[in-house]
Amino acid sequence: MKLEEKLQSLIADEKYLITLLSNTSAFFNEHLDNINWVGYYLFKDNQLILGPFQGKVACEVIPLEKGVCGYCATTRQTIVVEDVHLFEGHIACDNASNSEIVLPIIINNELFGVLDIDSPIKSRFKKEDKKMLEKCVQILQGKIKQLL
Repeated sequence: MKLEEKLQSLIADEKYLITLLSNTSAFFNEHLDNINWVGYYLFKDNQLILGPFQGKVACEVIPLEKGVCGYCATTRQTIVVEDVHLFEGHIACDNASNSEIVLPIIINNELFGVLDIDSPIKSRFKKEDKKMLEKCVQILQGKIKQLL
């Protein structure tokens, strides 16, 4: 079964947003190899606020003009960073992180937040990962829209 199908099955009957975000962060942590942090930053008051996650203690608030998450939120485009140490303005919440993928979550043409995934391995996230995770985010967007 593909990851997207497993995700769809997991969230099919979910009724609560906080549970959806919590369990899906655990789901990605369990099913993605070579990652050290996965979770959500939610858009509120023109900034990104830490949401449910798996990993070490994280930055609580990210301004839109800072870091990979801020860039993703501002551009509303998935961003893959092969070496976070070369990304200008990178926010290092965990020094073990070397690469990162951040995907925007858009609901009714409005930014809801981002899904942030870090890896200790440089160039961890490939084109196939990006494509698969974008499909997962599409599934999540549909469910979040139902729950709001």
